[in-house]
Amino acid sequence: MQKNSSLLNLIQLNFAVLLISTSGTLGRYIELPVPLIIVLRASLGAVFLILFCKWKKLSFKIHKKDRWTIFISSILMGTHWITYFTALKLSNVAIGMLSVFTYPVLTAFLEPLILKNKFKNSNLILGLMVLIGIYFLVPEFSLENDHLKAIGFGVFSAFCYAIRNIYMKQKSSEYEGSILMVYQLVIVSILLIPVFFMYDMTGLQASLPAVLILAFLTTATGHTLFIYSFRNFTISTASIISSVQPVYGIIIGMIILGEYPEMTTLIGGALILGTVLIESIRTYKN
Repeated sequence: MQKNSSLLNLIQLNFAVLLISTSGTLGRYIELPVPLIIVLRASLGAVFLILFCKWKKLSFKIHKKDRWTIFISSILMGTHWITYFTALKLSNVAIGMLSVFTYPVLTAFLEPLILKNKFKNSNLILGLMVLIGIYFLVPEFSLENDHLKAIGFGVFSAFCYAIRNIYMKQKSSEYEGSILMVYQLVIVSILLIPVFFMYDMTGLQASLPAVLILAFLTTATGHTLFIYSFRNFTISTASIISSVQPVYGIIIGMIILGEYPEMTTLIGGALILGTVLIESIRTYKN
């Protein structure tokens, strides 16, 4: 029974990762300024999730002691999204997504420091395998093009995402994942309200279907399921398993955008998938 439960948890986590992985292609596909994409993503995603939570009759009550943590986590998530989508706009799906996926390595280092957990050497080894895979996936480091800037934005985005996930780990056992996500989306939406007065809304109608997919599937559904997974996995484990996300994203980018990876990308993808399989099998056996 426990094995079946572990398998179900792994399936749920991987499904969440698949949904979240659509962000790379959507970020490249939607022809709107990045801050405008993010505020629409957050606000529409909040509407979807609020309706879901009301349908499930979930409590929106948050203890006073937790409000500051959720607020900081919301800022980190908003910053993560803006810098991540900036990386996508400056490069392509592969570089944008893979630079963000330094976050499992960052998480493996940061989680023991922040949560005072015991450091697992195995997580460090697996994280380093992911980093090597990412090295192969990045086509070139050059100051003459935007790729290096994209990697910089991506790594900073990864840093914000890692800390946000660690903070949410502390609260995921106390609150429903969808409730935590609602508050974060609402806070990001409120903080980004000035964006509506700063950017031209031209092109919004043409991009609306993709924005709705980004808000509902990628954001409301994918990120909520990912937060739920924190109840069953450590942040480091969830992060390492979710490293398959760039592979999903690159495949989706190939199908939708026609962005085909080079041989080095395939080598890096194989390393990442190997890491994910090792961690998944180890988690299942436990």
